[in-house]
Amino acid sequence: MGRPVIHFEIGCRDRAKTGDFYSKLFGWQITEAGPASNIQTGSQGISGHITSLGHEPEHYTIFYVDVDDVQAALNQATELGGKKLVGPITIPTGTFAWFADPDGNTIGLIKPAKS
Repeated sequence: MGRPVIHFEIGCRDRAKTGDFYSKLFGWQITEAGPASNIQTGSQGISGHITSLGHEPEHYTIFYVDVDDVQAALNQATELGGKKLVGPITIPTGTFAWFADPDGNTIGLIKPAKS
């Protein structure tokens, strides 16, 4: 099952490449739908989409994905062509990190603190 997110849209230059990256990283199901690719993140997450507008802005987004292990997800992101930007950093509400995907979008990873 894929990792849940809160809300998102991803802008990019190459929808197929970007879709392949996120499918492999988080296990999301991605299907083409006209000018966009729909994303199903799993039963606990929300749906979203990938868009290639063909003009500026070509890449835009930020969202946080709930992961079991922030460092492991960050490592996998870099193995798939992403770049570590921040963290992991522990804060009172959990642990987070940021990475850039292959198109340069900034993405947040978070593991909430246990209550």
